Amino acid sequence: MRSQSVSAGESLSPISLPQTENHKQSRTSSPPVVPKRASGGFALLDSLHRHGVDYIFGYPGGAILPIYDDLYKVEATGAIKHILVRHEQGAAHAADGYARATGKVGVCFGTSGPGATNLVTGIATAYMDSIPMIVVTGQVARPSIGTDAFQETDIYGITLPIVKHSYVVRDPKDMARIVAEAFHIASSGRPGPVLIDVPKDVALEEFDYVPVKPGSVKLRGYRPTVKGNPRQINAAIQLITESRRPLLYVGGGAIAASAHEEIKQLAELFNIPVTTTLMGIGAFDEHHPLALGMLGMHGTAYANFAVSDCDLLICVGARFDDRVTGKLDEFASRAKVIHIDIDPAEVGKNRVPEVPIVGDVRNVLVDLLRRCKETGVKATPNQNQEWLNLVNRWREEYPLIVPQHPDSISPQEVIVEVSRQAPQAFYTTDVGQHQMWAAQFLKNGPRRWISSAGLGTMGFGLPAAMGAKVAFPDEEVICISGDASFQMCLQELGTLAQYGINVKTIIINNGWQGMVRQWQQAFYGERYSCSNMEVGMPDVELLAKAYGIKGMVISDRSELKDAIAEMLAHKGPVIVNAHVTRDENCYPMVAPGKSNAQMVGLQKQAPKVAAEPVYCSHCNAKNAPTHNFCAECGTKL
Repeated sequence: MRSQSVSAGESLSPISLPQTENHKQSRTSSPPVVPKRASGGFALLDSLHRHGVDYIFGYPGGAILPIYDDLYKVEATGAIKHILVRHEQGAAHAADGYARATGKVGVCFGTSGPGATNLVTGIATAYMDSIPMIVVTGQVARPSIGTDAFQETDIYGITLPIVKHSYVVRDPKDMARIVAEAFHIASSGRPGPVLIDVPKDVALEEFDYVPVKPGSVKLRGYRPTVKGNPRQINAAIQLITESRRPLLYVGGGAIAASAHEEIKQLAELFNIPVTTTLMGIGAFDEHHPLALGMLGMHGTAYANFAVSDCDLLICVGARFDDRVTGKLDEFASRAKVIHIDIDPAEVGKNRVPEVPIVGDVRNVLVDLLRRCKETGVKATPNQNQEWLNLVNRWREEYPLIVPQHPDSISPQEVIVEVSRQAPQAFYTTDVGQHQMWAAQFLKNGPRRWISSAGLGTMGFGLPAAMGAKVAFPDEEVICISGDASFQMCLQELGTLAQYGINVKTIIINNGWQGMVRQWQQAFYGERYSCSNMEVGMPDVELLAKAYGIKGMVISDRSELKDAIAEMLAHKGPVIVNAHVTRDENCYPMVAPGKSNAQMVGLQKQAPKVAAEPVYCSHCNAKNAPTHNFCAECGTKL
């Protein structure tokens, strides 16, 4: 059979080519088409396009130049757009933010050697938070592998502990299959990053290219369990009906599974309060009366009291992380546990559940709710009322406080004002005190909270916001950063400027590595070693101007409202440097080694004194003290 040549820029629309032997066409399908001659680089880009990739975040270099040469021709067709970052770490975080915002697989490129190693922090960030991502790295030519060639690094070996799977493409004929497998692995089961390392000569080599249809691959031994065991689901229902103090503990797995509607239905069916992890924020409407906000080290007091006193903990897509549990053997120590998770390795790892259910969170909850409906199971009257009354009392007694200092703006004031003016925005954060205040006070919808939770990566916020904004150009995207975190990846301001990516960044500037300072104050005798950031902090207005974008400064409370409005109204990227109280600490806080109920920094509200009722002198009916006339007979009180 004759081969037909194709240039990399000819077309990226799906080509009707014969399928591989494992996917032979049926007798009724269209006749086979002649394979086309193409390079490994074209096969990579065409395969990415067939899998729905619209944007690639990357930075070129020697070993990956053949792929970028093909990309030059491909971009001319409009099939894929490349976003040139200023550092490969920014590429990984932007692909990560894109994936978190969309639920799709993010894609980033880097060259061999330092380009590949610069991606490592971003790969680890995605791995810890179970984010689907394809990482393509260039590599030295096949004959040079293992010779310590210029810019040769074993990125395959380096990243083995922080990827879900890895490939080194040894033959360009494998490219389409590898890309299809990589997408399947990255996005199915528990999501995660997949590495594809492409030697330079593989990208250059031409061969008879036959595309592989997305979703057609079958991987031997890889069969994630997506349906929950019916017996275990029935056992879970039994525990829920017997419980008098249940609590839903919801993690990032609920976001990945898009299970927010099912969680709401379960909570309302049985009147179950809901608390979320840092990764689970947005999985449950935080304006809902059953919402308790985040639990854990800097969680709400009422969420931490609830988890300490519940008799049934329903864990949905969470992993009993140490920042959530505090002292593990005292975490929900009075409770039976139902643990629903798609990753069997997480079930029983830190806490052995009475009812383990392995499966996709949404599928399991759909089946559980269907079973309840079929059998007529629901909460009995007043089943949890005493529990709800207790939780609501905690909510009233220990609310989150927004302090107001006479001579400075508190960080919480800034975040609350931003949230008030942009309630539906996508929010990204960096890591530290500002991240915890944002988690406490922002009220986010599903996928609109984007934060590095597992690895805690400073510098994540700005490039992640870039990725979210590229995905949703018509939505407001706001990065909440700190003065220390902001300087980790500030070079990406150049990317914002080049592409006009309309991200708004607010720096909560207290002159410190804030969380480090708080720990040094609390646990290290107030020895503030290397945590002050005042000297060397750039003038943000001048820095922004140097990049050709808008910079603003807020120093006084009277400026706050109008400045945030001006920031949001500006048609283009903005950086706002908000000078806040220098020594504000993030409370409540569960100290290391303590149980969740042992929080420091709690501010208890004075109990509300009920005003005495007024009794009517004519009919003796009880009236509220605000009434001027009796509601029963109309007599003047």
